[in-house]
Amino acid sequence: MPNMLLEKVEYKTEVTALGTWKRHVYPDGRRFAEFRSHVDVYGWPLLHYTYGICPETGRHVVARGVIAVGRIAVGVVALGHVAAGLVAVGQGALGIALGLGQAASGWWCIGQLALGGAFGLGQLATGATAIGQLALGTFVLAQAGWGAHVWAPGHADPAAVEHFRALLNAVAALFG
Repeated sequence: MPNMLLEKVEYKTEVTALGTWKRHVYPDGRRFAEFRSHVDVYGWPLLHYTYGICPETGRHVVARGVIAVGRIAVGVVALGHVAAGLVAVGQGALGIALGLGQAASGWWCIGQLALGGAFGLGQLATGATAIGQLALGTFVLAQAGWGAHVWAPGHADPAAVEHFRALLNAVAALFG
């Protein structure tokens, strides 16, 4: 099989009302696809989507846009295996405001490893309010916790109990 990086790449390009698709199918059936919206916001496409390995570089293309979706994504809202943005969702999620993922960081975050500023929920969690098996914060609800006000088996700080009951009531009010 020839080295694709040394060959001229034939893309199937399709211009739609919303944006442009660029696609390539490898001889072995693997696919590469990229979509970039026509609408730009401060030089970034409103939506940028990538899939597969680029035949020109042999690497994944980083999706960069207001909404970015791809294996590696950077945007205001980023969705990918590795995602970074104001809101990030992915296995590795670096969110400024919100991070959701296996390993997540952000002002508010939920993940197996949740490194939060204001709120963290996960097996291992940090944040001003931290909920987890192991947690570190100001108000902590955990199996094993460290902080100013901890509610854990064998120890129930009254301020922590009041804080988490108020949090439960606030969440219940949202859904009921």
